[in-house]
Parts: sequence; C-alpha cells; structure tokens
Amino acid sequence: MPELSAIEDILRDQPRKPPLDKWHPELSGDIDIRIDGRGDWYHEGTRIQRQPLVNLFASILRREGDGDYYLVTPVEKWRIAVEDTPLLAVDMEIVREANTAQRLIFRLNTGELIEVSAEHPLKVAVGGGIDARPYIQLDNGLSAKLTTAAFYRLADILETRNDLPGVSSNGEWFSLGAA
Repeated sequence: MPELSAIEDILRDQPRKPPLDKWHPELSGDIDIRIDGRGDWYHEGTRIQRQPLVNLFASILRREGDGDYYLVTPVEKWRIAVEDTPLLAVDMEIVREANTAQRLIFRLNTGELIEVSAEHPLKVAVGGGIDARPYIQLDNGLSAKLTTAAFYRLADILETRNDLPGVSSNGEWFSLGAA
C-alpha cells in the first residue's frame, strides 16, 4: 500500500484537472482512505488535516460503473471508501446580469467553482426522505451534496412550476420536488 506522500509526489506536477478519462491503469488494490458523510477525509483512521492534500486527492478521484470510488494516477488505481458523496457544495453565488439567464455557482469544499447547467445538473437523491439534500452532478461520476448553508441559500430562491419546487440556472430548469 503506498504512502500518501508517494501519491502526492507522483501528482505534484499534474494540472489541477488531470485527464482522468485518459488514465486506465490496472487496479492496484484498496487503500485505507475514507471520506465520511461530512466530507472529511481519513487515512488509516486519522483525519487528513492538510487541505491542499485533500484537494489534490479530490482532483484524481473518480467513480466508476461498479459504483466504487478510485484515486487514479497514470500508473496506479486505488479503491477508497466513500460514505455518501465525496465532495460538498459549501456556498452558492447567484449571478444575474442584464439580458442573461440567472446562473447558480457553487463553491465546493475543495475551492473549485461549479456552475449548475445541463452538464452539471442539480438533483435530489431518489429515496432521500425527509432530510434529502440536493446534489450537483460533477465530472468523472462524482457528485457534491449541498451543505446546510448552501441548501438554505438555494431554498431562498426556489420557484414553483407545475406545482413542483425548483430553480433555474443557465436557462435550464431543475426540479427539486417529487413528481
């Protein structure tokens, strides 16, 4: 099993958004990294305190068709455990400019900005129950759950269409209610 510093060394010179779609190494095995339901990352039971390291690992994370999550480098692929979603949407900004559609931009717990659009839709998890939260679909099979603060900001701008709550962003309508 590799040390975290070894993975960090391999990735040090990679761009912020590595080309994960081009990397297809064989499975190297499981690594004792877990992301809990609050978005905290743990290695061998100890919380990873260095945010730049979390950001780096998040940049090489993908979810594959088997439903599992993997840290992927050009030469290694390590399966990790994720309790809910690997990322969180911690804040939301509403952009309203003259003669353009409203745009919703979320900041993730990694600092990355994601604009809600057809490419990155806003959805509510199926069967989420009373505490269901919206999720933003991200690249590489990932998603980010809205934190309470981001959820309340979103709730402030909900509209109703066909008796269902939702929001618009980039000219697209995202229903957040059950049909």
